[in-house]
Amino acid sequence: MICDFVAQFAKLIASHPEDIRVEVKEGNEVTEIVLFANQSDIGKLIGKEGKMIGSIKTVISGCKAKDGISYRINVEAI
Repeated sequence: MICDFVAQFAKLIASHPEDIRVEVKEGNEVTEIVLFANQSDIGKLIGKEGKMIGSIKTVISGCKAKDGISYRINVEAI
């Protein structure tokens, strides 16, 4: 559910939505969401002063309250 949200949200922002890919790495305490994007879209996804990725983190933190799992999100270039 969260991975689908992150992928769809990133595709709306990106200039190259076909390059967006999301992977989940589950750990003991934290589940890491890795968002892969085209190099030219990295700046758009992070946003000025990190505000865009911060807003995504805020929405994801709401899911933590619901299911008790902590999430971390990283953006990486393809």
